[in-house]
Amino acid sequence: MKKFTLLFLAVVCLVPAAGLCQEETTPAPAATEQIPVETVEPDAAPGSEEKKTDIAEKAKELEAEVEAKVGELAEKIDQNESAKKASEGLLGPIYKLAESLNFSYFHWLAFGLMSAGVVSFALQLVLGKLVILFKGSINLREIISDAIGFVISTVGLVLTTQAAAENSTFTHSPAAVLSSAACGVVLGFMLYRWGQMQEVNAVAGQRAVQPIKSQSKG
Repeated sequence: MKKFTLLFLAVVCLVPAAGLCQEETTPAPAATEQIPVETVEPDAAPGSEEKKTDIAEKAKELEAEVEAKVGELAEKIDQNESAKKASEGLLGPIYKLAESLNFSYFHWLAFGLMSAGVVSFALQLVLGKLVILFKGSINLREIISDAIGFVISTVGLVLTTQAAAENSTFTHSPAAVLSSAACGVVLGFMLYRWGQMQEVNAVAGQRAVQPIKSQSKG
């Protein structure tokens, strides 16, 4: 009985000790290391810059080809006898008319008319179109027409002044130049007023016709 009691006590004492030894010898799990992830930004589309350069080079080549073809065509026309005769026939009467009108009064009149055209079309492009716009209407064809007229009048004024400086004494007389410009400004303002009245009347006529058209359709 004593032996059995001693054996039981020995077993009870040794089991917890063995458990403690096992817990001390068990290695702790290693901590997991976090690997930093680098974000890679997407680059531009591959070949985009090459495509742009190819398009620019092709455009330059096309422009050079067009210029070369136009130059060749102009050379062929210049060497053509029929084209030379047609050019001479067109310019001949103009040269004769210019020689017959080569005096100061003609240049005074031409300078005044070209000045009137510049003033008239400039006012129609600015003030006239603003008046029509305030009335709730706009006409693209009238704008283009007035712009072309302004360009033609400006070019004519420059050419008239150049011709007068080379072939007459008009540009050497301040009185002639100022009087011609003054007459041109007055005439240009009158032409502007007439043109504006026509456009206003056209807008009023369109508004009067619209109800009649709507009633006839109804």
